[in-house]
Amino acid sequence: MNVRASNDDNSARPPHGWRQALLAVLTGVLAMVVTAALGLWAAGATGLPGGAFPAVVAAVVVMAAGGSVGLSGDAGSLVGTQADLSVLPLSVTLVGALLVARGFLRPLHHRAVAEARELAGWAGRVAALWIVALLVLSLVARHTFTLSAEDLTGGGAGDLLGEDPRIGFRAEIPLTLVLGLLWLAGVLVLALIVSRGAPLPARLLRFQEAVRPAAFAMVALLLACVALGVIAGIVVMITRGHPAETAAVLLLGLPNLVWLALTLGLGASWEGKVEGPFGLPVPQVLDTVLRTPDLSTLNLSTLAEQDGRVRWLVVVVAVLVSAAAFLMAARSPARTRLWQHAVHMAVALTLTVLFICLAARISAHYGLSLLGLGDLGGALGGEVALRPRLWTALGFAALWGLVTGFLGGLAATRVHRRGEVVEPEPGRRPPGPGADA
Repeated sequence: MNVRASNDDNSARPPHGWRQALLAVLTGVLAMVVTAALGLWAAGATGLPGGAFPAVVAAVVVMAAGGSVGLSGDAGSLVGTQADLSVLPLSVTLVGALLVARGFLRPLHHRAVAEARELAGWAGRVAALWIVALLVLSLVARHTFTLSAEDLTGGGAGDLLGEDPRIGFRAEIPLTLVLGLLWLAGVLVLALIVSRGAPLPARLLRFQEAVRPAAFAMVALLLACVALGVIAGIVVMITRGHPAETAAVLLLGLPNLVWLALTLGLGASWEGKVEGPFGLPVPQVLDTVLRTPDLSTLNLSTLAEQDGRVRWLVVVVAVLVSAAAFLMAARSPARTRLWQHAVHMAVALTLTVLFICLAARISAHYGLSLLGLGDLGGALGGEVALRPRLWTALGFAALWGLVTGFLGGLAATRVHRRGEVVEPEPGRRPPGPGADA
């Protein structure tokens, strides 16, 4: 009897071998490649010279998975090039993270507890295949473009170059593998934390009541922002035209915009600059604020100077964050006190804003210099930068979290929650152990 029960238990365990790991990784990588390819196609990247489109798609996927792509240039002995790029195409990142997490969780559902060794082995299979996928993408993500000297310098210093400059990009393989593994680890850990049906090691079960409702609420908040952004993008395509440009933004950088808007609605400030022909795929009001000679401050006040309707962002953000706080409280045990709801929401929202501040920052620069002194300018010289004022953003997030967490917990007292005991009606005896249901 014991042997049969043991065999039944083993056979009842969902499979999570190499085939399931391969399916999870392939699904996520292919979805990222398709999303990046469609976004770049909408942006007109299929016309890049030298058959560069596959390499650019691979580079975008590498960056979306947390990897590093370096830029390089060669403009002769007298003229040097400087180039750097740091941006995360969060639409591609989000698609990959959701599908990889889903594939990782699928074999683990409908179980309360799992051994740490079992989870580590399953995650290790996924990680091993993820490294292989990143290595293949990194080998593809390299290309060199030859540019016209006259176009670069506007004709004024073309003779100094002596030869047409070359710029290129290539994935930095060791750094990409390390950062890609960290990205995957974050996705898998977050998936285990968010999913109520995912098993945890016995030692961690005591933390799930405090962590899981808050983590789920924050993921729901971020996805709700993306959903609203998709609706707004569709409306823009219908009413204002430019479908290709709008589709490129949706497929490559929609979370970059809507999550930035979330922090602005909470009261955060960002600093940025747009200089030269480079620009951000953002609404015109945002580009206007950033396109100044000096570093610009981006917040609700500066945006409202260009368009007063921006102030409605506070109302939208207040509704979304309050709904997330209520969702967190409704999924929490009934014994959770109001001050605990407030603290949980404050911590969760602060960590969420920290993630946005780290993921949505942008830094890009390209220029030519004569003997290392200054930029020669020209058609391709420019700079794009966007970074948060971190401590201010985190402070506003903590304050919003405390207030909405308390109010959400107060509102959730009117709904039935897990662990709540329903008092019997006066004059009615509760059913005994042998009573019929």
